[in-house]
Amino acid sequence: MTGRFKVPAWVALAFILPALACIVTFRVTPIFVSAGGSLMTTSLTGERVFAGLANYGALVATPEFWNSLRVTILFNAIITPAQVGFSFVMALLVLERFPGLAAFRTIFVLPYCISLATASLIFIVLMDPTLGVLNLLTEAAGLGRFGFFRNPDQALWSLMLLASWKGCGYWMIFLLAGLLAVPRETLEAARIDGAGYFQRLRHVVVPQMVRTFLFVLVADTVANFLLFAPIYIITQGGPNGRTDVLMHRGYHEAFGMLDHGAALAISTMLLLMVGSLAALMFRLMRER
Repeated sequence: MTGRFKVPAWVALAFILPALACIVTFRVTPIFVSAGGSLMTTSLTGERVFAGLANYGALVATPEFWNSLRVTILFNAIITPAQVGFSFVMALLVLERFPGLAAFRTIFVLPYCISLATASLIFIVLMDPTLGVLNLLTEAAGLGRFGFFRNPDQALWSLMLLASWKGCGYWMIFLLAGLLAVPRETLEAARIDGAGYFQRLRHVVVPQMVRTFLFVLVADTVANFLLFAPIYIITQGGPNGRTDVLMHRGYHEAFGMLDHGAALAISTMLLLMVGSLAALMFRLMRER
């Protein structure tokens, strides 16, 4: 049978429309609602009135906002590259052949299979200053006890540990797919030419995984900027505001202070920050 079977345009559109409708309804529309709501305020009579940039001006005039911005930037500047790096090392280890490989892979992926809320409860128990298993181990090793989530200097690092334990296995799957897509013939040719393991990794594997790294980096950045559940469950932004990221600050403004305009302004700022970072990453890592 010769010739191509042409599908009418309306048939293709009929398949696309449900997904497109979901995207517009649950993704695009909330963006405009959030941006528009950030320009509104509630009067004393309960009416919604246009306020322009007043909500933004009120936010930037508070030290709590600048503290949340600083904590958010610090958190993401450390955890995102660390997660991508650890995930890549895990993907490399999964490709190796050694006894107990199946159990090794299961240990890596298992944290991804539980919810963030469950992971938060697990870490509350593990990092309890009095009865936590980690403190028992550190004390047995002669390192003393740690406050973890209750210590202002350790709370943010403890959250990073929790988020990395939960997320690295997930990002490892994408990087593993990128590793498996590297042509075996290219690696074998480099090996025959005398290139060592790290030389092949640097000059063959990594350059061919640029698109995979870009996707993981952008997606991980978005996920970390929007991290909320562990902070809400464990620290409530404390102690002393050390874990009060912008996502939690927005929640506090909306449901603690009942200032929905300020909360929507924070959401819009987060959207602009994440969008700008994603665009910058695509720009810097774009192939010519």
